[in-house]
Parts: sequence; C-alpha cells; structure tokens
Amino acid sequence: MKHIFSVLLLLAIPSIYAQNTLTGSVSDKNTNEPLIFANIYLPQLEKGATTDGQGNYAFNNIPKGTYSIIVSIIGYETLSQNISFPYANSLDFKLIPSAIEMEEIIISTPFHKLQSENVMMVERETIANLKAKGAVTLADGITSIPGVESVTTGVSIGKPVIRGLSSNRVLVYTQGVRLENQQFGDEHGLGLSDSGIESVEVIKGPASLLYGSDALGGVLYLNPEKFARANTNGADASYNYFSSTRGYNTNAGYKASGEHFKFLFRGSLAEHADYNTAEYRVTNSRFREQDLKAGLGYQLSNFKTELRYNVNNSKLGIPEELGVQNTNNTPLLPFQEVTNHVLSSKSTVFLNNSSFEINFGLLYNDRKEFEEHHDDHGDDDHDDEEYDDDPEAHEDEALEAALHMKLKTFNYDVKYNLPTLGKFETIVGVQGMTQSNANYGEEQLIPDAITNDFGFLATSHIHFENSDIQIGARYDHRNIDVISGLNKTFSSFNGAVGIKTNLAKNITSRLNLASGYRAPNLAELTSDGTHEGTNRYEIGNENLKNEQNFQADLALEFKNEHVEIFVNAFYNKVNNYIFISPSGALIDDTPVFNYLQSNANLYGGELGLHFHPHPLDWLHIESSFETVTGKQENDSYLPLIPSNSLSNTLRVEFNTKAIQKLYAFVRLNTNFKQSNVSDFETPTNGYNLLGAGFGGTVNLFKNNLDIRISGSNLTDKTYINHLSRLKSDGIFNMGRNINVGLTYTL
Repeated sequence: MKHIFSVLLLLAIPSIYAQNTLTGSVSDKNTNEPLIFANIYLPQLEKGATTDGQGNYAFNNIPKGTYSIIVSIIGYETLSQNISFPYANSLDFKLIPSAIEMEEIIISTPFHKLQSENVMMVERETIANLKAKGAVTLADGITSIPGVESVTTGVSIGKPVIRGLSSNRVLVYTQGVRLENQQFGDEHGLGLSDSGIESVEVIKGPASLLYGSDALGGVLYLNPEKFARANTNGADASYNYFSSTRGYNTNAGYKASGEHFKFLFRGSLAEHADYNTAEYRVTNSRFREQDLKAGLGYQLSNFKTELRYNVNNSKLGIPEELGVQNTNNTPLLPFQEVTNHVLSSKSTVFLNNSSFEINFGLLYNDRKEFEEHHDDHGDDDHDDEEYDDDPEAHEDEALEAALHMKLKTFNYDVKYNLPTLGKFETIVGVQGMTQSNANYGEEQLIPDAITNDFGFLATSHIHFENSDIQIGARYDHRNIDVISGLNKTFSSFNGAVGIKTNLAKNITSRLNLASGYRAPNLAELTSDGTHEGTNRYEIGNENLKNEQNFQADLALEFKNEHVEIFVNAFYNKVNNYIFISPSGALIDDTPVFNYLQSNANLYGGELGLHFHPHPLDWLHIESSFETVTGKQENDSYLPLIPSNSLSNTLRVEFNTKAIQKLYAFVRLNTNFKQSNVSDFETPTNGYNLLGAGFGGTVNLFKNNLDIRISGSNLTDKTYINHLSRLKSDGIFNMGRNINVGLTYTL
C-alpha cells in the first residue's frame, strides 16, 4: 500500500503547478441585488468561500478537472452545477428566493451530491438541531430521525436501529472510517461523543455495495466538524445542563487554517447522575464521559490530506434493579469502562480529470466490565452503598475487570474516480480490514481471534435530462481465524440499481433495488459463557451462514413553496436471519440462549408533511409517521422491532434586531402499542410525550451567544419504550427533563 501511495504522489507532481482560479458574484435572480455572506463550496476539493459586501467571491489553486460547485444562503434555493477547469471566464450565480430550507451535501454516498440530486434517499440531521431538541446523548438524538430508533440501557448506552435492524447489521462510520467497538452486545454503546460532530447521515437499507459486511441494514455516517476556511480561525465553548440527571456536558474547541496547513482540536466532559422518573431515580444509570478530538490538514492544488484522532473514555453504570436513591455520579457495580481510540487518515490526489481517494483507519477498543466480587482483595462484603458513599472507591479498591477485551483494527478504503465520460461518473475501489480480538479478564465470552476482510466495488452514476441512474456491484471475502482452532470463510457478491426521476414539475421519485450481506460475528459463532450485561448464558453456533438480503425501496417526494410531502416504503427479505432464542435450560442458574437462523421479512416505511405557508415563512408545521413489521418465515415476530410512532411539531422561526435565528417549537410524540412481539418478549403499551423549546443567538461582547432551552416529557409521563433493555425489570424511561444550553463563539 505504501508503494501505491508513493506512485500516486509522483503522478500528481507534474500537475501541482497547474493551478486555476475562479471568480464571480452571487445575486438575487428577481432583483439582481448582490447576496452578502452567500456560501460557495467545492465538495470534492473541500474548498469554501463567502461572498463579500458586493456579492463577489474568489477561489485559487483549483486543479484541472470537473467538479461540483454548491451555492447556498438562507431564504434561497440551493444551486448545484458542474464546472470544468480551466475555466476562462468569471462565473456569476443568480439564486431563486425560496422558503424551503437549504440543502446540504450528502457525504455518505460515493458521488457527494445534494439530496435532490441523489439516487439513494439519505436522511440528514445536524447535531445542533438534535441538541436543540434536548438530546442527552448522540444515541438519544438520532431517534428523532424518521426510521431510526435505539436499543437503550438507561440513558448512557444506545445502539442504533434502522427500520427494525440493529447490532452488527447497522454499520457506523466516524471520521471517514468504520467504527469497530465490539458492536455485538445489546449493552455495547457507540463509544462516541456528539462533541466535534457536525451532522449525522442515515442510509436506510442495504449499503453493502458501498461499505461491505455489516451494512446489511443501513449506515449511520457521522460527519466530523469541518476545518476553518483558509486564512481564518475560530473558537467556541458550550455548556449544557439536564435536570433529570442533574448532569451536564461541556466542550471547547479551537481551529485555524492557513493557505495550506489547518488544524483543530476539541475536548469535552459529561457527567450524569441516575436519571429521574416521576416515581424514582433509576439506580446506577449514571455515567461519565471524556472525549478529545484533534485534526491536522494539508492542502495543495492537486493534493489534500487530513489526519484526525479521537479518544473517548466512558464509565457507564449498568442498571439492574432499583436501589440507592441519590444524585452521585460515580457508577456502582456493575459498570463498564470503555476507551475507544480512532486514528484516521483521509487523502485525495487529483490527476487530470480524475482522482484517487485513500482512507486509512487505526482503531483500538479497550472494553472492561466490572462486577461484584472481582476486586484484588477478594473481599465479598462490598455492596452498592459502600461504593456510592465513597466516590473514589473504585480506584482505592483497584478493581479487576471480570471481562476485559481489546479489539485492534486496521482498515483501508482506496477509490479511483475515473474521468467523466459523457453522462457517466464512475468509481472503482478496494476496501478491507484486519482485526484482532484478545481477552485479558478472568471471564471470557468470545475467544481470541483474527478477522480479515477484502472487498472490490464498482459503481456508476448516469445522468439523463429528466432522470439519474446509479448501478454498482461488489465482491467481498471474510476470514475469521479463532485461536482455539475454528477457521471460517464467508464471501458474497452484491449489487444495486437505482433510478431517480421527476414524475412532474414538483414530484420526484426514487426506486432502489439492492442486495446486502452480513457474515456472522464472533459472538454468534463462538460464544460460550455468561453475558453479564444481558443476564443470560449464550452459546454460539459455528455452522451459521451469511445473512443475505434483498430490499426494494420506493420514495416519492412532492415539494413547492408551501408544502413538502414524502412517502417512503420498503420491503426487505433477509435469508438466514440470525437471532438468539432461549433454550429453556439453565447453567449456573442463568438461562441459556442459543443462536439460530431463519428466513425473515421486514416491511414498512415512513411518511411526512412539512407545511410552511408563503408568505408566513416563519411558520412550520411538521408531521411524520413511521412503521415497521418484522416476521420469521413461520410467522413468528422478530425481536426488538420498534413500535409505530407519530411525531407532530409546530415550529416558528424569526430574525429580530436583538435575537438572530429566534425559534420556538412544541412537539407531541406518540408511540403506539407494540403487540407484534417475539416469543420471549411482552407487549408494550403506547404513550404520548410532550416537548417544547425555544432559543436564538444574541450578540455578547461582539460575539455570538447561542441560547437553547427545551423540555422533554413535560407531563412527567411514566412509560417504557419497547426497545428499552430495562423493560423486563419494569423500569421506566426518563421522566420530565429540562435542558439549558449555551454556546459562545469567538
């Protein structure tokens, strides 16, 4: 791989000095008035500019080739077009006024286009919007995205669920590389902080073509914050308080960019006590999280690269039963301590009309799980009360982890963007990883093993006058070598085809057909022990086959200046679906669960309405409904399928002299009764949750201060979500929670 990288750099050297410039202006199409502070962005080059007081902009050091250029400003339709360089003339843009919110570039799909240009439907939400709704954690925030839910253990631990599929069926990407964090466990969270993350993108459906195994159900793609624009710098700090947990999270960051070099760093700390319900605090739902992110970038005309590093350390209490009632922050036994390191490198070499993208990732996940009676002194007399009374008890007693696993992963992703040939944009690439799992604790759930992946892909985007087609194919190979002697090989060939077309002036349709696959993970193949986090003895099945699925996805969207309506429907057939089922036996008084396979079908969809009547552009009425049903071939229902839900929001937005971006909202979320349950689940009652909030930006000492105040579950309703792992103990989800957030930008 080193030699390939050197060759690419040598290829780029002859054209490094073939620099191009682009200048022009941005104005209102109707009035010809110049637009100040309009954003002009070249996504492939990650170059941005802002118009000055006369509406003018300028770019330098643009390599030869064809690139997308995106022009946007609040109150106008986002404009996108392709420009070939060298470009001899100035380029002026005229934008059309519109109440429709600005579009953003979708990074998780290969061609980095606006959503309106994408063949594949992708949901996108900014972290700022999730925080404005009062989200306590990243896993909590993503549940406001249609089609996305979370399997939760209290507040601190959440696993994304996309249209009924979760765990290793949903792939998480951070800093441009796939996250490896022992995802097989229901009680294993993301191990990521929302600090330093700009936005979240969700691919709902098979994405194996783009990402390989484990993307059978979809992808959660986390976009890190951008570097500062050339020759600028900035700093900010924020503080958030949450009443239910008597907790807070705070972060601060600084970034600066010159003409070629750029850097950023951000640190954050979060501490929360046990969350409150209307009747009690949930014992040991407390947690503490520390997070540090840093980035370094370098850019020339024909070459750009960035190196990012993230370390996240979390101490997470595991709720089991109600007990001590206080607001201390130190977790009781049992608890997890997880340290996650992510080092990523992302580089692009621009050739004549083509480019190479080269991404590498080094990940190190250190997971420790502590239980009672596992300290160095062999003292069996410790109880929750002692640890709670002495916040330093864990350190003083030098606890030894009962379960201690280290997962080390190196992954790579190399893509070649071929020169555009007429209507065809084409990408070919290779992806893969090598991964080792090692045990250091006195208990062992999964054995030491080495996993190797390799995949090859090719995909094309074909442009026609009124429609776009995307096609692709991929081959993957995975080998799992268990130190105890088991050696398993899995392979799969997958493909995808999609079409986007305009059925009428304001109606867009998307039809995507795709296959995906997932190789069994180590836990499913080799488990033989008590999984403490789930209170069951798990026995793996070394004869498991690939999960293989095929999904049809149809999306319709109507949009004009007054209203937006979307309807998404999907049908997902999964062959050899892997699930865990109780055998009825006991080992050491712990129920035994076996891993089995059966064909399954999932179907459902989402529909939504966004009404913003012109000229009342400040008023927004939003409504969305989502449903999913999952069944085995024998008509038994699949476990952990979210209930149907309905969300209704009334939102207003203003700009005043005193407060910019002033907003307020009232939201009612309805979760319907879930009666379609698996053999070892029980039905879950429906409930309604009322939320509200307001915020805005004021000028303080010549800088911006963002203020956010929101409340969730304002009626203090006692309820249990169907995907809560505490449901079997009858423990309620969070009660009323008031969030106050402040962000000061320098």
